[in-house]
Amino acid sequence: MLRQYAHQFVQKLVRRRPLEPWEESESRRAPLSILRLVLLGVGRTLGAGVYVLAGIMVMFVTGPAIIISFLVVALSSVLSGLCYAELWAWVPRSGSAYLYSYVTMGELCAFVIGWNLLLYLVAAASCLTRAWSYTFDSLIGNQISQALERTFSPHMPSFLAPYPDFVSLGLVLLMTGLLILGARVTTLIIKVSTGLNLFVPIFRILSGFIKGDLYNWQLTEQDYRSNTSGSSSTFSLGPLGSGGFVPFGFEGILQGAVLLFISYFGVHAIVTAGKLAPNPQRSIPLSMVIPIFIGFLAYSGVSAALTLMVPYYQIHPYSPLPQAFLQVGWDPAGYVMGAVLLCTLLYSFPWAMFSMFQLIYAMAADGLLFQVLARIHTHRGTPIMAILASGTLTGFMASLLRIFDLVKLMSAGVLPAYTLVAVSILVLRYQQDQNLSKNEKIEEEIEISDREASPSEPVPKAGTSSILKTLWYPTSPIPTRKSGQIVYGCAFLLVLLLTILSLILAQWPSQVFSGDPGLTTVAVLLLLLITGVTVIIWRQPQSPTALHFKVPALPVLPLVSILVNIYLMMQMDAGTWVQFGIWMGIGSVIYFGYGIRHSFKGKNEQQPPASTSQMLDKNVPSDESS
Repeated sequence: MLRQYAHQFVQKLVRRRPLEPWEESESRRAPLSILRLVLLGVGRTLGAGVYVLAGIMVMFVTGPAIIISFLVVALSSVLSGLCYAELWAWVPRSGSAYLYSYVTMGELCAFVIGWNLLLYLVAAASCLTRAWSYTFDSLIGNQISQALERTFSPHMPSFLAPYPDFVSLGLVLLMTGLLILGARVTTLIIKVSTGLNLFVPIFRILSGFIKGDLYNWQLTEQDYRSNTSGSSSTFSLGPLGSGGFVPFGFEGILQGAVLLFISYFGVHAIVTAGKLAPNPQRSIPLSMVIPIFIGFLAYSGVSAALTLMVPYYQIHPYSPLPQAFLQVGWDPAGYVMGAVLLCTLLYSFPWAMFSMFQLIYAMAADGLLFQVLARIHTHRGTPIMAILASGTLTGFMASLLRIFDLVKLMSAGVLPAYTLVAVSILVLRYQQDQNLSKNEKIEEEIEISDREASPSEPVPKAGTSSILKTLWYPTSPIPTRKSGQIVYGCAFLLVLLLTILSLILAQWPSQVFSGDPGLTTVAVLLLLLITGVTVIIWRQPQSPTALHFKVPALPVLPLVSILVNIYLMMQMDAGTWVQFGIWMGIGSVIYFGYGIRHSFKGKNEQQPPASTSQMLDKNVPSDESS
């Protein structure tokens, strides 16, 4: 009885969502060229929020070496993006990693990815409102922040912001009300905002060439002391570190990469639009690599110009670009830059809210979250409860948490999600052909229930030599149930081994590379085990299913993506892990207390009207505008 209950429980965790029929509106859309896909990716990648975050990164984490951090993030984003592209190829529909993993990998994996993406979106929306508040405050002489800090700072706990940001809260409430009323972002607004996002890096880089000084990449302790004694700024100087171009060392570069991982997150929009490309196997990699490269040039160019114009320890942490112009005497340019940033941040915030309530609505409609969140307003046609939940979460976090903590939570949300995507690709390619359509899925569930009701058949025992032979010499040229199970086991073993290796490399890097007998031996043994398990996966037969796009160099490329993502996660500090653990604990209570019992009860609920579906599909306007 206990064994049967455990088997049914596991079946619930891995049950997959039936794939809905292909919508006629999706199949009729015009094909997209590589150029249009690139423009779409550039429009989604470049964002003013990263330019605001550059101040905190440069001042406290990386110094001028933020350029190297952006390069590390760009390379990692290419790997994650390719894995995401193949996950989409298994489910060629407009959607998110949550939908794709639910259809292919099962319920538990989908909930974990969806819950992590929800953390990222809440933190991103909160971060954008905080950045808008800081930029606005800096343009009026920091009067709001100084007044609020004097009033509330003595009463605020140390783990929260020095003062509640009522400007951010008001902006969230305003936007939530507009979304409930059915406000939309028009194509004209998208084009204007994309133009402004291109204006910011071009103008900033040109300014850096004119007003920059290469000596700001060679600063010493003597320069720091002279600046400290002669500083008349309203905020204190940042730490010096060791000076020079890399003042906070290799550790600072890696920590910067962790916090800046969200820089290229928007490039995943190319994947869902890639189904309209004439040759996805060629179009998707090119249209993904080129926007990431352009984004790297823009972000690193702006950061280089910023650190050349102003010493990194004198940069304003919360409004770096406008204040840099003010510090070098270009006051009109500073105010223009501040106004442009306010407009672009105000545009980016609705997209984050759109994505957030879209995800909440989807998970609630699937029964994984409370189904009241899937309620549609009768007259407006908007998912009113999902929007209210999005606004409540965003308002709470934006008003009470520091922007630095919000950035950490964004990375904590997206890194595990991308890691699970790479693991999914490592597993899916070696499984039996999966029929993902709705009718075939129902028949499959009936067969599973019939097998559960019948007594178990005896399984012939195999010797050790036969098992080892199966690992190295599969009995079938196409995936079987046994070969799929072998890959499942090897994939989870790889994740465990890579986690241990990343932990050792992150915590004791100098001892490992200096030849410490114990740690070096453990690292070498882990590498040998990882190599052996990878070879076993490589020997298994791959699925012959024709896909629009397949990750090259399988299983190595997903393995490298998993290693990089886990290693970057190991760079997160203890406070971020505690906050992330609390978030995942809340998610576990919701899923095991509610979602696992209701996940298949909401499948036939009323779908949102056509107007709402178009509003929720955030890719439609961008595809057309590009």
